Amino acid sequence: MPHPFFHSTAEQVVQVVDAVSFRSKADNAFLEKFCDLSPEQVENAAGLAEDLGLIKKSGNGWEPSNILASFFSSSIEVQKAAALRIVLEKYLPFITYRQRLNATSSADAAAQETKTCLDLDAHREEIKDTLISLGTYTGAISTQGGGRYVSSSEPLTNKLKELASACADQVAAEARIRVQIGERNNQVDREEVLIPLSQALLKAENGNTSDAVKDAAVAFESFLARLATKMSVSLEGTNGINQKLDKFRPGNHLPKKIVESGKYLGQIRNAADHGVDVDPDIQAVWHIQYWSGLLYVFVTCQMIAACLERDAGGDFMI
Repeated sequence: MPHPFFHSTAEQVVQVVDAVSFRSKADNAFLEKFCDLSPEQVENAAGLAEDLGLIKKSGNGWEPSNILASFFSSSIEVQKAAALRIVLEKYLPFITYRQRLNATSSADAAAQETKTCLDLDAHREEIKDTLISLGTYTGAISTQGGGRYVSSSEPLTNKLKELASACADQVAAEARIRVQIGERNNQVDREEVLIPLSQALLKAENGNTSDAVKDAAVAFESFLARLATKMSVSLEGTNGINQKLDKFRPGNHLPKKIVESGKYLGQIRNAADHGVDVDPDIQAVWHIQYWSGLLYVFVTCQMIAACLERDAGGDFMI
């Protein structure tokens, strides 16, 4: 059976999410008046926003389903585009379309192939117009003129930086950290993990990279300590992130790929925290670059999400 696809524009999605964020439990009649859109435009924009994970049904109306929705009520366009780009990177029709656009160099062919691969119920032109609108609005796709489009060279990290810049206070920073961890963020201790990660995000954005890494590393160690208790893993005699992660391998409490990937956090933390490198071939102090500090916080969030997913018996994700 074909899968539904909602034909809309990025601007209409932004309007609808802004309205729902402003007035939770907003029904379609309110959205039509608030956004000055037709019933069909509201139905499609709201349906697409739901597919993107920004809003969800609540009785006869809609309510935010993602803390990122709050960024759509900003007067700063780059923040809206950044928030939309984050969710767009997880939207399968867009991911597929961009892959086929890279392969074919044809916006029309990519739309037809996306429609076929995902068995979408919309016309090829509607799929193309919607995904091109989302892509160009967020900077994920750029136009070359004459109806030709290519994947943009602007990395997602630029969008993360724009959102980080919007997190000017502790409350906003914590909200961003919760979004990054995902739907299981309520399982994470707020005092020992979420708040230190929020502080790390603020420090990273302000260029205080070494302290950002240290704060995020402490938060991750606290998370591992609580996870070890839950999984009946003994961390006795361990020092640092890497030794703690190794304790989760016996009994396969955490898969090898998660454990070994998590050691990235241990190595960066060692560089930031241990002064002169003990390696005789180096004997120098490591300097943490701006992007290393900022991405360290986001990678920590993703590693926490991956561990929580395995603990819950969910997908293998990293």
